[in-house]
Amino acid sequence: MIISDIEVRVCRSSTPEFAASEMRFSTIKEMEFLVISMKTAEGLEASSFGFAATSARGAGRIAADALRPFFLGKNALYREKHWHDYRMADRWWNHVPIYSYGPFDICTWLLAAQAAGQPLYKYLGAYRDRVPIYASSLVLGSPEEYARQALEVKAKGWAAYKLHPPGEDKLDLAAYRLTREAVGDDFKLMADPVASHDYRSALRMGRELEKLNYYWLEEPVYDVDLKSLSKLTADLDLPICGTEVVVGSHYSTAQCIAQGCVDIVRSDVSWKGGITAVMKTAHLAESFGMNCEIHTAILHPLELVNLHCCAAIRNCEFFEILLPTDYFDFGLKESIRIEEGQAVLPQAPGLGIELDWDFIENCTLEIL
Repeated sequence: MIISDIEVRVCRSSTPEFAASEMRFSTIKEMEFLVISMKTAEGLEASSFGFAATSARGAGRIAADALRPFFLGKNALYREKHWHDYRMADRWWNHVPIYSYGPFDICTWLLAAQAAGQPLYKYLGAYRDRVPIYASSLVLGSPEEYARQALEVKAKGWAAYKLHPPGEDKLDLAAYRLTREAVGDDFKLMADPVASHDYRSALRMGRELEKLNYYWLEEPVYDVDLKSLSKLTADLDLPICGTEVVVGSHYSTAQCIAQGCVDIVRSDVSWKGGITAVMKTAHLAESFGMNCEIHTAILHPLELVNLHCCAAIRNCEFFEILLPTDYFDFGLKESIRIEEGQAVLPQAPGLGIELDWDFIENCTLEIL
């Protein structure tokens, strides 16, 4: 299954237009992304969306100049070899962003699943056919807005709701409290302040969240502040969730587990190096009796790949989706199917739902 051609599309969607407050410090106004298409000499083809931060042109240039030459001419089935070979090549010279490798790895898995005539999660080794969903907020304008959104999520029958608060202790705590009052004690709530604390303020907030029966506290300090994370994990009964943006994939996650930095680890197909990395991390965590909760990949064509991974591992409780869903639900010919608070796995070979190429064409700025 020799890779004969790779196309890199640089794309921008004009909708939605984000309010500055919704992404806290980000300057993002429109959603930029890549679409990587990989063809084999036998005529198979697979495509994956790719994260592009705030510059699809920059991400596309990296993909075309650093990743495409590496994969061209290689056998798509040698995923494990490519993972290790590229890790060494990247260490020597490329030093690409954490989101660069993922879509190329995804394409190799999709090619293999299509050739096998299996949906991706069954090709990986299925554990289940549907996964409970939790919703993640953007940064909302007031504590009342979080409470209202959480109630809407609960009413839909989804499993849990996670707050991304504005990063000001008084406002954050008000949002946490009001949301708990709104949904009652029996609904799962999580807090993700996105590294807005130091150790002392995280400890104080963590103790308040314990009183409010929150399910976990995610990335309370920078993921690389391993000492503070270790102390918080030891000092709080509330589980600490982290490793989302720590570079080094499962290698660094292994060290975080060994040092007792977190109770729950994170991985995803976009920021951690594709499906290969997610499965390695999930199996690593399982061997230590820990959950590997799959982090949102934001764009729904990537979320669908995340969903396949969630369905192929036991130690992942939820599938995460960002709200509002219509901000990110583009690029697929049909939406991810949701029934009774669970995401249902598609059964067609490979990704299971076709990409929306009319949409992609309309968003394409450049083909490299």
